[in-house]
Amino acid sequence: MKMNKNIILIIVFIFVNSVVLYAQSNLPHLEKHGDRIQLYVHKSPFLILGGELGNSTASNVSYTKPFWPVFKSMGLNTILMPVYWELIEPSENKFDFTSVDSLLADARKNNIKLVLLWFGTWKNSMSSYVPEWVKTNSQKYPRTKDNQNKSQEILSVFSTSTLDADRHAFSKLMQHINLIDKVENTVIMVQVENEIGMLPTAREFSNVANKAFESEIPASLKSFLINNSSKLVPQLKTKWEGNGKKVTGNWSTVFGTGIETDEIFQAWYYASYANQVAVAGKKEYDIPMYVNAALPRKGRMPGEYPSAGPLPHLLNIWQIAAPSIDIFSPDFYNPDIQYWCDLYTVNDNPLFIPEIQLSESCAARDFFLFGHYKSLGFSPFSIENANGKVKTALANSYSVLKLTDSLYLQKTFLNMDGVYLNKGDSGQQIRMGNYLVTIDHELKLPWHSGLKDSTWPASGALIIQISENEFAIAGTGIVATFENIDKNKVANFSSIDEEYRNGLGKQMVRRLNGDESHQGRHVRIVSGEYQLQKIKLYNSPRNIE
Repeated sequence: MKMNKNIILIIVFIFVNSVVLYAQSNLPHLEKHGDRIQLYVHKSPFLILGGELGNSTASNVSYTKPFWPVFKSMGLNTILMPVYWELIEPSENKFDFTSVDSLLADARKNNIKLVLLWFGTWKNSMSSYVPEWVKTNSQKYPRTKDNQNKSQEILSVFSTSTLDADRHAFSKLMQHINLIDKVENTVIMVQVENEIGMLPTAREFSNVANKAFESEIPASLKSFLINNSSKLVPQLKTKWEGNGKKVTGNWSTVFGTGIETDEIFQAWYYASYANQVAVAGKKEYDIPMYVNAALPRKGRMPGEYPSAGPLPHLLNIWQIAAPSIDIFSPDFYNPDIQYWCDLYTVNDNPLFIPEIQLSESCAARDFFLFGHYKSLGFSPFSIENANGKVKTALANSYSVLKLTDSLYLQKTFLNMDGVYLNKGDSGQQIRMGNYLVTIDHELKLPWHSGLKDSTWPASGALIIQISENEFAIAGTGIVATFENIDKNKVANFSSIDEEYRNGLGKQMVRRLNGDESHQGRHVRIVSGEYQLQKIKLYNSPRNIE
């Protein structure tokens, strides 16, 4: 019996659409659970244990190829990889994705995910990665002008021609990723532009920019000021309220005069630009997108650092003007990591560290960032240039973090926090349930041979309360003690177990109730070693008759 041709077509149509819908629902995405936002890949929570390539490494596939086995041996599950506008569109509207395809194939062979970094209109403020046909046509693709009417090699945010060209190229890239990767999901996130920022002034001073500066502030910004003033970050709140809390008028009328207002104005247009690029890309392939910021040094004024990017004091501006950007991220090349992370984790902005200076201390800082801030991921910069010590330390750190997956990612715990310690730190106390946990640097032990050393190795820990009397500590170079907040009870260790994987990859357990814990006095992870220890406590009366 022959099947009706129309029925066959209907079956084929249903099958094809089912495959498409499955692929779409299976895309990498962000999910919020309680106060925590997590990245999901293939419908499971995913923690980025990453490394970012140096700016030029991905420009030659042959140059990059030898590094992939090294990345795999280091325990990296994700590489942050630049994609260069000038290389994928060398001639206007003629695209070449050969290098992207080759790099993606190498990542798959090594079971490594990718975060693509779109080096489009701006890279570290400048416009160095735009195609030659853009660079050589300044009439169609105008540069910024400073307050002395001098042109900079930075493309103007006020050029519709530049926006259209960038948006077109980015949408073609995402269309291509959709075509080749919607099932495998090798590409899990995309960075839109790179470290956007204005130099050497806080804003542009072209005729178009000046006209926009004298125009009424955007309606969406006005609405936010009226309805969400409690969500304003401190610097913006002070600036606005100090000028009379006005909501109508041009930028100077609302925010007052000065370079701070110049920067707020420029930030709005940078954010709007990045948002339109993201919208074009998400229309082709809707996966998480973020922007990153070069953090200013202390005491620098707008114009003296890459200004108007997604910086903490401008976070409201970026969130309002760029609703299609999912994450606003800091790049770290300074020691004030907790100060900056506190500023970024506001108004439901999840923390993601796409770039941090490569050093051995990264292998301690990651425990702190994942534990204290529930970071989506961590990625030292120029990872291919890691020396032997850094490779070993990061590999050990990432290996231990992977052991926490069942607890950390699935949220089968009561509490979680993290610490980062150096010489001079007095240690930290963390309240978890009925316990006060004190975590000190391991070299603070009075008998330690390194106690009087001028410098101490960085140490860090992620601590998870699994149940009322069970804990897990992952880290390096720490000593932890537990105290019951009920002064009539004494907290004691029932057992301390190290969990590790043997040479065959099998998860093993080693009981540490002897010298390793000073016969049950504390949890200790030696500096230079990286461990996951699970602790069971019991309580006894303080005064036994």
